[in-house]
Amino acid sequence: MTETDSLLDIELIKKKAIAGVVTFTLRTFFVQAFTFLATFILTILLAPEIFGIFFVVSAIINLFIYFSDVGLAAALIQKKEEPSRDDLVSTFTIQQLIIFSLVVIGLMISAKIAAFYKLDYQGLLLLRVLIFSLVLSSLKTIPSILLERKLNFTLLVIPQIAENIVFYTVAVVLAYLKFGIAAFTWAVLARGIVGLVLIYILSPWRPAIGISLKNAKRLTSFGIPFQANSVLALLKDDLLTAFLGKILPFAQVGYIGWAQKWAFIPLRFFMDNVNKVTFPAYSRLQSHTNELSKAVEKSLFFVTYFVYPSVFGMAAIAPKLLEVIPKYNKWEPALPLLYFFAVNSIFSAVSTTFTNSLFAINRPKIVLKFMVFWTVATWVLTYPLVVKFGYIGVGLASAIVAATSIAIIYFVKKEIPVSVGKNIFGPFAISALMFLLVKITVNVLVKDIFGLILTIIIGAIIYFALSFAVFKRHLTEDAIIIIRSLFSR
Repeated sequence: MTETDSLLDIELIKKKAIAGVVTFTLRTFFVQAFTFLATFILTILLAPEIFGIFFVVSAIINLFIYFSDVGLAAALIQKKEEPSRDDLVSTFTIQQLIIFSLVVIGLMISAKIAAFYKLDYQGLLLLRVLIFSLVLSSLKTIPSILLERKLNFTLLVIPQIAENIVFYTVAVVLAYLKFGIAAFTWAVLARGIVGLVLIYILSPWRPAIGISLKNAKRLTSFGIPFQANSVLALLKDDLLTAFLGKILPFAQVGYIGWAQKWAFIPLRFFMDNVNKVTFPAYSRLQSHTNELSKAVEKSLFFVTYFVYPSVFGMAAIAPKLLEVIPKYNKWEPALPLLYFFAVNSIFSAVSTTFTNSLFAINRPKIVLKFMVFWTVATWVLTYPLVVKFGYIGVGLASAIVAATSIAIIYFVKKEIPVSVGKNIFGPFAISALMFLLVKITVNVLVKDIFGLILTIIIGAIIYFALSFAVFKRHLTEDAIIIIRSLFSR
């Protein structure tokens, strides 16, 4: 490839990556707005115990999901060369063999799992439907990979939006009709079917069975360390949730799930969108260190610029939100958890952005070492803190472990020359100032939901005005790049 061709490829990757971030962000704005409204309605219609059951059962299913892949999908996305038909067929076949085995085992032991958690028949049915949904999810893997390889995120988001709309619409309607936990059961099934049909319409691929040992071995050299990180994340998060479901009342597990959901919304809204796009984009840039460095810095700034004010703002308004919304004060015991998980979000915005970068440049073993430490630390800290502080100890342990993640900065800088401080401290300081102003306003002036909405708007104006004054050049340059990438031919 000539230098000119290489530069053209880099520019194309940049344009597709930026367009992808914007596409995912717009998708997430719509999805999260819809999810926010639907979740709000569900938290009114359903008791904390039902949320606790759904939270625990979903965590159990995640145990199966993490063992349903050996990292081959990620290896195909990260691979420098275009995957061959043998690569795709081998990945599909291996995954289906694993999924079939897990589903059979899962259905066989589902009754025992239900008995262990003292679930009734509806809880058992939810568990079995979630297990079956693994089959539907696995069939979407190859079509999704093909779209990600092409950085065609515009098409990739369509099934995701449809799945979200279907899931929450079905759940809300059935919850209103007093279906209880069965509302989630039917919602899960409808989501899986709709997503599968749409992805094959948008990214046609003819499934086949066959395994090339040579290709499989090459892909697993990256895939196994990558998936090992996912398995450790499972042990750190979902298995812990399953454990908590046994030692804590479901209502308290519901508080944990509620607090995690709201505290991590900024991460799901902004960070996940960036990482979803940057992993395949960074993988295409891994031979161009200078361009990769600039891309990582821009990603870090984008994530912190939006995540930090969202987290600080949420922490500022949460108590008043529970006070002014009818029937929502039942979640007040979860407030301390919300604050601790918010601390987790602040650190995760940085550490997850960097672990994503290390994966993209084929350094999964560095991340693996960190994940081992974080997993051990989480389990070592959580149980004694739960014994001492009750369910609040879960949030405290989460915040402490998250704070240790700043150490990964050192290892990233050894691989990629990036400037970290200037992309973190500015958004953090302005967000902290906004927090103080919003907190004072909420405590002194807000009496109802309309006053709270007005305060949120004022807080956003304060943040963007201050940040524009500090980062005027930076924000202007990025805005121009985004506009050019979206509208250039």
